[in-house]
Amino acid sequence: MPTMIQVGTSESLLVAMSVLFIGYFISRKSAFLKNYNIPVPIIGGLIMAAGITVLHFRGISIQFDLPAKDTLMLMFFASVGLAANFKLLAKGGVKVFVFLAIATIYIVIQNSIGVSVATAFGLDPLLGLVAGSITLSGGHGTGAAWAQTFSEDFGIETLELAMAAATFGLVMGGMIGGPVAQKLIKKHQLSSDYDETPGVNHHIENPDVVTYIDVEEDRITAKSTIQTLFILLLCVVLAGYVKDWVDGLGVSFLKVPNFVFALFIGVVITNLCDYGRFYKINKETLDAIGTISLNLFLAMALMSLKLWELLDLALPLLVILIVQTMVLALFCYWVTFRAMGRNYDAAIMSGGHCGFGMGATPTAVMNMGTLVTRYGPSPQAFVVVPIVGAFFIDIANLVVLQTFIAILH
Repeated sequence: MPTMIQVGTSESLLVAMSVLFIGYFISRKSAFLKNYNIPVPIIGGLIMAAGITVLHFRGISIQFDLPAKDTLMLMFFASVGLAANFKLLAKGGVKVFVFLAIATIYIVIQNSIGVSVATAFGLDPLLGLVAGSITLSGGHGTGAAWAQTFSEDFGIETLELAMAAATFGLVMGGMIGGPVAQKLIKKHQLSSDYDETPGVNHHIENPDVVTYIDVEEDRITAKSTIQTLFILLLCVVLAGYVKDWVDGLGVSFLKVPNFVFALFIGVVITNLCDYGRFYKINKETLDAIGTISLNLFLAMALMSLKLWELLDLALPLLVILIVQTMVLALFCYWVTFRAMGRNYDAAIMSGGHCGFGMGATPTAVMNMGTLVTRYGPSPQAFVVVPIVGAFFIDIANLVVLQTFIAILH
């Protein structure tokens, strides 16, 4: 009879933090993990999951008590919504809207591929969505959130599948972006419009797209932290009330996960604050708390990952992901490049699209940073891709996913 070990609430939180510390330590030691932007919680979480798997086969099961996990998930999605300022979208010009449209079209293609291949293997088509835009355009956080929804609403356990697909996507997104853009640049003999010395770092940051780094700590105060936490928790609480109200309507196609409401409430609040000019959300504080929430949520989700349940789905998952990789590379080469103007900036953006179409926005920025270091600056790419990849693609992804789920179930 297996031995069950129950871990208390405080002890479980300490374990989650330890998972992050393990990830930080190993990430610093591995050039591969840093180059492909593998998230710290994934590194530490997979190591913890491997250890728990060993214990499982030795007849020992571990049960963690993690009551804060759902709140952290909702806080992360609320932070994404609060960052989605529509003035920022307009500031990027027409190219931002074109790129968002192209990326949204590809999400539909991505899910169609996942559902089709999963169905061909005789699997539940929802598993195709997990190996589609849920994890590839959405990333680990979105994958873990939808895994919880699929478990509660459809009785399908997909967390292991989601984490594997998202990790595969990060690596492949980093691998195909450079070659796709490089082939476009060489084939069409493209060059940067900026006369700067080749070989230097031409990475041009968009000042409106904030990513938390240690040097920004002095911009984060106790007051801004309390205010931002209040707004995030307000989104979380309101999301619960809105979900209860919507569920009470009894309309099947309106049955959506609560993190969707948290995200959209964040969008409403940030744009009301912006247009009303009565409060300005501190971007650095928002990004820091959002990052902390995501890291802890992923660490908690991965701590009890049941890797042994992934074995039966290994082959179908691999086939789906290989097909997804090839189709994205072809789409970026033939469609993204042409839609974005068939010029040097379009080639760089195609490389970026490979990054967040299979992985995440940091992977897209990494792809573009490597390319502009070699071929010259592309300021437009570093405005368009991060704005769409960091904020607005998540909203588009949620809308497309809800449509697919409504059709499939």
